[in-house]
Amino acid sequence: MADCLTLKKSNCKNCYKCIRHCPVKSIRFSGNQAYIIGNECILCGQCFVVCPQDAKQIVDETEKVRVLLQSGDPVYVSIAPSFIANYEGVGISSMKNALKKLGFADAEETAIGATIVKREYDRMVNEDNRDIIISSCCHSVNLLIQKYFPNELIYLANVVSPMQAHCMRLKKRHPGAKTVFIGPCVAKKDEAAYYEGIVDAVLTFDELTKWLKEENITLENETDNNENSRARFFPTTGGILKTMAQDNPEYTYLAIDGVENCMAALKEIENGNIHKCFIEMSACVGSCIGGPVMEKYHRSPVKDYKAVAEFAGKKDFNVDQPDALELTKNFSVIEKKLLPPTEKEIEEILHQMGKFKPSDELNCGSCGYNTCRDKAVAIYQGKAEISMCLPFLKEKAESFSDSIVNNTPNGLIVLNENLEVQQINTAALKLMNLRSVNDILGDQVVRIMDPNLFMDVLKTGKNIKDKRVYMAEYEKYVEQTIVYDKEYRLLICILRDITDEENAREKKENISRQTIEIADKVVDKQMRIVQEIASLLGETAAETKIALTNLKETITDE
Repeated sequence: MADCLTLKKSNCKNCYKCIRHCPVKSIRFSGNQAYIIGNECILCGQCFVVCPQDAKQIVDETEKVRVLLQSGDPVYVSIAPSFIANYEGVGISSMKNALKKLGFADAEETAIGATIVKREYDRMVNEDNRDIIISSCCHSVNLLIQKYFPNELIYLANVVSPMQAHCMRLKKRHPGAKTVFIGPCVAKKDEAAYYEGIVDAVLTFDELTKWLKEENITLENETDNNENSRARFFPTTGGILKTMAQDNPEYTYLAIDGVENCMAALKEIENGNIHKCFIEMSACVGSCIGGPVMEKYHRSPVKDYKAVAEFAGKKDFNVDQPDALELTKNFSVIEKKLLPPTEKEIEEILHQMGKFKPSDELNCGSCGYNTCRDKAVAIYQGKAEISMCLPFLKEKAESFSDSIVNNTPNGLIVLNENLEVQQINTAALKLMNLRSVNDILGDQVVRIMDPNLFMDVLKTGKNIKDKRVYMAEYEKYVEQTIVYDKEYRLLICILRDITDEENAREKKENISRQTIEIADKVVDKQMRIVQEIASLLGETAAETKIALTNLKETITDE
């Protein structure tokens, strides 16, 4: 398969939106990046349409077409009939003039090829005695059947697409010419590359618009009235049937659009529930006017259908019908490389995702897969990662968070701006003698705590850190930290129980005070003793002095 869709890795934000909208889940994730699995992709372009970051890109073939124009060979354009919806008020004459200014030899409507194809469908219904016939105009539908419903290939009309039928006709009429198809479809790029020698390049309407803008070429508004143009209905749901005779009473004719609806119909066929039907299948909802380029940049289903209906005539284009053999197109099975896991392997992966019983399988679809089992298969095949499971990650994060919150020794209380308790942990319950969370959850904090500090934080916007508070009703001392989260409009209170520390501090202070008192008493007593001793010593010294003085005087007298 041609590499028609690419990925800008820098733009991928791992949102899983592409896998959610991919009908065949042909996208794998690795290293937080999305990758398209080529042999599984049906090129419906939905990943391109829904990607919010424009990470998915359609490969631009403008330069390839420029090279064709410079080759010297005449280059003819086959333009899809949906152009009338994409370029409002612009008819085929105006398109021809603009394309000739770009260097093309001429341009014609692909609807001419559609006329050839629908005639072949009518012939098959009336002459080939087939049970079921599925239209083969849509390359994405063809790929869907080739890759996912190989048993139904026998029902796929082995007829070239309108693009191929028209380009074959252009090359037959202009030997040596090159052909370029322009339309709203990414799958046509792959069809042109796979079936070589018919269509040399494919441009999208978006690529053409950019090119015209670069060359300052303006599309002129004008109308084309051509009654012989009924096949212009082809790009609408049921448009193929509108052009067909539908005159075989044995057949039921029906139109189905959207890949999911096509898959449902193919399953019905596979189960043997459908017979004698001609089924027009389109991968895009609304058919080609709902193509990926149209849907991404120009989505207006009612207006677009009206534009096509007013542009289409009531009769067929005047065109010679080639031999049926010339229009034959063979389809082969395209094998997918990835094998499915066994039931045991699926269960092992489900267990890794935290899913041990059917009730654990939420099938929420956030990962992009319809069921948890589908996701498990994708993990086994290397297309997905366990971390893509949002409930698993949420439960894991909550479990981890709850484990921390409920095992921390600090009390945690979360309040809203109305000072109502939103969350309280085990430590806080114990601190405040509460039996369970339900005793206080949703109630005013004033029931369990003084609200003044919380009100101050709300009023000033200034957080409080490690403020010592005595909670008299609980006979507890705490260090209280209050943080105001403005983004989530929550007050977070952290309470550290310092009662033991405070009691130890008070005990130490009491001991110190008692020690000081004892020391003071000892000092006082000692001072009294000293004073008494000093007094006694003073009296004794005086008496001695008197005695000695008397003795001295007596000796002197003698």
